[in-house]
Amino acid sequence: MVRALLVRGMLAGLVAGLFYAVVEYVFGEPMVDAAIAYEDQVAAAAGEAPGAELVSRGVQATLGLGVASALFGVALGGITALVYAAVHGRYLRLPPRAGALALAAAGFVVTYAVPFLKYPANPPASTKDDTIGERTLLFLAMVLASVVIAWAALVVRERLRARLGTWNATTATFAGYVVVVAVVMALLPTVAETPADFPAPVLYGFRIATLGGQLAFWTALGLVFGALVERAVGVPGRRIDADTLR
Repeated sequence: MVRALLVRGMLAGLVAGLFYAVVEYVFGEPMVDAAIAYEDQVAAAAGEAPGAELVSRGVQATLGLGVASALFGVALGGITALVYAAVHGRYLRLPPRAGALALAAAGFVVTYAVPFLKYPANPPASTKDDTIGERTLLFLAMVLASVVIAWAALVVRERLRARLGTWNATTATFAGYVVVVAVVMALLPTVAETPADFPAPVLYGFRIATLGGQLAFWTALGLVFGALVERAVGVPGRRIDADTLR
């Protein structure tokens, strides 16, 4: 079962990754170009020559974006399939399509939307180059904390279901997740280094594009993965057991 789910998850991730690349090319790359133009203006005002491009912007925005997005999609698709195999039937009691969409929605919220609230994405020239490593580690720490807290909430919800009922247990553990995540956000340091004269439309346009791209990716992943799993089962709406996908 796990191997079959993994293959389907990676295939779904590939499709979702390519879809993500198209969305980012249309909405995100213009913001990147605008940010680079700002950086060139700042360099020109300081009498500095623009840095040499090792890879042209055209290649970065097309082939580079497509390959990176495809690899990103395959990796996350595989992880999603493994998580689906771990939670299906125990924590997730839904048919394939609904279950895949629910898991994708949780993946978007837990691994990106919540960390994004603390450490939103920034375009080039909006931050200092020598802090990239620190900002990346802080974002990953926020992602890890969100995932661990969400998993703990899921386990606690399962233990409370018999006593409180599904709705009350879900509400209580969701509230607990929000509170603990808020505490973690308050404890982690804030990174605020965007220049005062950086164009606000570029900054927020880039952030909206990245958030929208992630939403598009996770939606496509959930739809395609759910369809592939349901097709393997052969009966729409049917729940799968451990032997169905072998």
